[in-house]
Amino acid sequence: MEGPGLIQVYTGNGKGKTTASLGLALRAAGHGYKTIIIQFMKGKIDYGELKAQKLLEPYLKIVQAGGPHFIKRGSPSEQDIKMAHEGLEEAKRAFTEGLYNIVILDELNVAIDFGLITLTRALELIKQKPPDVELIITGRYAKQEIIDIADLVTEMREIKHYYQKGVQARDGIEK
Repeated sequence: MEGPGLIQVYTGNGKGKTTASLGLALRAAGHGYKTIIIQFMKGKIDYGELKAQKLLEPYLKIVQAGGPHFIKRGSPSEQDIKMAHEGLEEAKRAFTEGLYNIVILDELNVAIDFGLITLTRALELIKQKPPDVELIITGRYAKQEIIDIADLVTEMREIKHYYQKGVQARDGIEK
């Protein structure tokens, strides 16, 4: 990859954080770069990106570190915590094996906010990022400490959303 690997954060209450990171992964694949996306708090849901990764192999790998159920903020189950920590271990492997140019930690900010991962453990992981790897962190509720170490922070701000009109998540658009 050309240039240093930086840290990017996509946060805020608006739609588009995961979508932006997926767009970056698509763009990177076009240049022959390899991306791993670790999806915290997501699993066993028929997301379009899981189908697309088959088309983008070997340039894209997605690992889900969560289940298909809703997690209650502040009181996650032991299984939810275990899956989130497995996601952290996968990210560490991605850093140490050197197979990926880009590591995307999708919904890491939410996993921290909901108590699946401590901020301390997340910061320890971020500090292990190799200098030539781009790190993308997504999710609402980015902690100030993560914002402070990032090189780029984008806040998605909701102005209007069609969910308010009753439009549900649609294949290929939201999932």
